[in-house]
Amino acid sequence: MMGCLEVADPLTLAADIEALREVLLADPTLNRVPSMTAAERKTAVAFHAKDDIPEVRREVFKLLMRHEIKFYAIIRDKITLTTAVRLRNESDPTYRYSENEVYDALVSRLFRDRLHQADYNEVVFARRGRKDRTQALMAALDKARTNFARKWGVVGTGAIHVYAATPRDHGGLQAVDYLLWALQRLYERGEDRYLSVIWPKARMVMDIDDTRARGYGEWFTQQKPLTLEALTGRPGGIGTSSRSPGHTA
Repeated sequence: MMGCLEVADPLTLAADIEALREVLLADPTLNRVPSMTAAERKTAVAFHAKDDIPEVRREVFKLLMRHEIKFYAIIRDKITLTTAVRLRNESDPTYRYSENEVYDALVSRLFRDRLHQADYNEVVFARRGRKDRTQALMAALDKARTNFARKWGVVGTGAIHVYAATPRDHGGLQAVDYLLWALQRLYERGEDRYLSVIWPKARMVMDIDDTRARGYGEWFTQQKPLTLEALTGRPGGIGTSSRSPGHTA
């Protein structure tokens, strides 16, 4: 599971996120909770939906709804992916599965329809491990642009600047983490109440392994909302998706 967040005013979003954290850390009813203490290096450092307590999540979601943001995501099913890897190994014994290969392919697909719209694109990826993958991610974005041009005949010319950061250093990464968490709750726990709250900010969720109607997957939009009912009968069911670190554009 990978997400992309378009942020109209990233500096204001980051400032508001930091201001909210300061307010919550000063709240005497919250600041003694273990995840809020500096020693735990969780909420005191950055918002992370998995670690934050419900009272904190509520305030972060309220903040995100006040901002002009657009959320996109792409989903792969772990069972379907495992089957595809096994079949490829049977036909090509030299093939070795690479998590980065899958990650970069998802980047190319997720950004394919995004990069022609602006004169300048600043893409911030969540840092994964210690290896610098900036060049690989730039190559994935170049591939996205090439694929879009091949399909639609429109060549994007806007500059692309790519860099990696940690959530504590970039408010957009904290924001996209929350939106991905809401999506993850639906797919892994069958709970859509969080996603329904933030759905007005969603523009497209691509479930490429939900092939019930089309071989290339199912696309969910404002006109076709993603709900628990919409996933009824999904191949492999729900509870099998994984979440990759988010990124913001």
